[in-house]
This record gives sequence, C-alpha cells and structure tokens, in this order.
Amino acid sequence: MCLRLTCITMVHMMTRSVRLPDSLAERLDALAKTTRRSKSSFIVEALEIYLEEREDLEVALARFRDPRAEWVDHDEVRRELDLD
Repeated sequence: MCLRLTCITMVHMMTRSVRLPDSLAERLDALAKTTRRSKSSFIVEALEIYLEEREDLEVALARFRDPRAEWVDHDEVRRELDLD
C-alpha cells in the first residue's frame, strides 16, 4: 500500500536457525557493526545471490545431461561468427 512518498510492503518472513563456523560469524558480526545493518539483511542478500547462481547452474547441468541436446564444436562457432 502506498501513501504519498511512503510505501509499505508487507513481506512474510520465516525464522530459520543456522549454525555458522566461528570465523564466519565473527566476520558477519563485524560487517554488521561497521555498516550498521542487520546480520539478517546480509544473510538474506547473500542467500538470494547464491540461490540465483545455483538455480542457473542446475538449469545448465540439466541441459548438459539432456541426451537430446545438440552440441556445436567450439571451432565451428568461431568460424560461423568470423572470429578466426
């Protein structure tokens, strides 16, 4: 709901517990303190980035494993694009 310049977005959040190695927890604590951001915001940001990358990787692996996939030789692509 938006009123004038103030927008409020309702986001449903779940709580999860995660065990972190001491060294990682210390780095997170220090960064949160230095930037005055919450540790949760950094964890959410990092997890979003990781999951996007991992999902892309899973799509690529599925295509790679597809027995119906068509493959083109690297040298052939270079010739087709006049890169030689």
